[in-house]
Amino acid sequence: MYRREARDPARTVPRATYIAVGFLGLFYAFIVWTGLVDCHSHPVWGLEMATGLDLSSVRDLGGLRAALAAAERIDGWVIGFGLDHNVFGGRPVDRALIEDVLDGAPAFLRLYDGHSALVTDAALRAAGVTGPRTFAQRSHLATDADGRLTGHLVEHAAMDLVGEILPRPSHTERRTRLVELLSAMAATGLTGAHVMDLGDLDLVDAVARETVLPVRLRFAPWCMPGADKDALEELVTLQGRGGRHWRVGGVKFFMDGTVEGGTAWLEHPDCHGQGTDAFWPDPSAYSDAVRHLHRAGVRTATHAIGDAAVRHVLDTVESLGPGSHLAHRVEHIESVPDDTVGRFAGLGLIASMQPPHTGYTRADRSDEWSLRLGDERASRAWRLRDLRDAGAVVALGSDWPIAHYDARAVLATARTPRGAASARAGLTGLQALEGCTTHAGLAAGEAAFAGRIAEGFRADLTALGLDPVDAPADEVAEAPVRLTVTGGQIVHRGA
Repeated sequence: MYRREARDPARTVPRATYIAVGFLGLFYAFIVWTGLVDCHSHPVWGLEMATGLDLSSVRDLGGLRAALAAAERIDGWVIGFGLDHNVFGGRPVDRALIEDVLDGAPAFLRLYDGHSALVTDAALRAAGVTGPRTFAQRSHLATDADGRLTGHLVEHAAMDLVGEILPRPSHTERRTRLVELLSAMAATGLTGAHVMDLGDLDLVDAVARETVLPVRLRFAPWCMPGADKDALEELVTLQGRGGRHWRVGGVKFFMDGTVEGGTAWLEHPDCHGQGTDAFWPDPSAYSDAVRHLHRAGVRTATHAIGDAAVRHVLDTVESLGPGSHLAHRVEHIESVPDDTVGRFAGLGLIASMQPPHTGYTRADRSDEWSLRLGDERASRAWRLRDLRDAGAVVALGSDWPIAHYDARAVLATARTPRGAASARAGLTGLQALEGCTTHAGLAAGEAAFAGRIAEGFRADLTALGLDPVDAPADEVAEAPVRLTVTGGQIVHRGA
C-alpha cells in the first residue's frame, strides 16, 4: 500500500505537488512515506525532565557515585536524570547511598521512568520537607523502618515538593533548546508527536510564531485525582486551542505508576508486597471523569502499566457504550493476561506502546521490573504482536525523555523487542510502520486527513534511504533519513 502510493507522488499528494516537481529525483532515489509520528512524547515538559547530568549510561552504584562526585553544579544544585532502578542492585533507593560524595550539595536525581526521584537531605531541607505528607493522588515520601525520609520521592505530587524549587533555565534558553530538540527529532524522520502533557503552551506558541515547528505537536493536558466538575470543564475548554503545527487535543489520565517504583496497579502484589493500589485512590472517580469528558466529545489517553490498571480502563470504556470506538487509548500496557489482550479490539480501545522501554529489562529477568513481577507476569511483557494479532490498533512511540526519540529505533524495537520481551514475536515491518503512521492517525482521531499519502491529506512526508518494511530491523535503526517534510515545509534534508 505504502510503496504504490509513494511511487506516484504527483497523483497521491496534490497538496505537496511542488515538492514532487522541485525534487522529482528524490522520489526515485529513495522511498517516501507518509510522515512518522511519535505517539507518546514529552518534548516540552521533557526539557525540564532532561536537565543536568545524563545518568542513563550509569550501570551500578559505584558508577553513580563517581558521576555525582564529578558533576557540575547548577546554581549550587546537582541535578540528574535517566537513572536506572537497576543501578541500586535491589537495595532500597536511599539518599544515604550518595550523600557522602556530594559535599552537602542539594541533589535532585530523576529515575528513568519519570515517576520518582532521589533527593538529598539538603534538598529536602531547602523545600521545607521534614516528614511524610498526604496527597490526593497515590504518591508518597518513602521512609525507612525508623521513619527517616530516604529521599525517594514516589510519583508526581511528592516529586513536585522539591521539583518546584529547582533552578530554571531562562525563556531564551528553553526556546533555543525546544527548537534544537524538535529539529533533532525531525532529523530522525519524525513529523509529529502526541504530547502526553500540557507543556508550556505560551512557549510553544511563541516559537511557532517565530518559525515553523519542525514537528507537529498535539497536547493532552493532565486530569489528576481530585479534579472536580469545574476542572473537567476547563479541560474541555482547552480543546482545540492551537496555532501552526500545534494544538490541544485530548486529556491524559494516570491509572497507576511504574513497576520498578512499586506503583503499578497489579491484580496481585509484586515481590515486595507492593502494587495493590490505583493512582486514583477512588478508581470510580476516574471512571466518572472519563465519562464526563466522553460526553463532551473529548478523547482520553490513560497511563496504565499493570494488569489491574489496564483492566479498569477497559471496564470504564466498556461502560461508555458503542460511541467510544477508537475514541480512547491506553498508554504503556507493560504486562497483561490473555483475556485482557482480547478485549481491546472489541471495545475499540487503542493500545499505545513504547517498544524502546523493553531495553530497560533483561532477557534473563534479573532486572528490577522482572523481579518485582515474577516469571509469569514478566513473560507477558509488552505484548505488541499479540494485540495486533487480536485486531487491536497499536500506536507506537518513545516516551521521550524516558527513551530516545529516534523514530527509527521505535520501528526497530517494535520488530525486535529487547530484554524480558525478547522471547516474544515482534511486529512485522509493515505493522511497525503502521504504528507510526496509519495507527497514529487513528490514535489521534485524525485518520481522515493524516497517516497516509492521499489526496487532501497532510503534506507530511518521511524519506528514508531504505525500505523499513522489508529491510532488517537493525538496518532500519541506522537508516539514512534523506528528507523530512512537515506541512509542505522541508524541515530536514539529509546528505
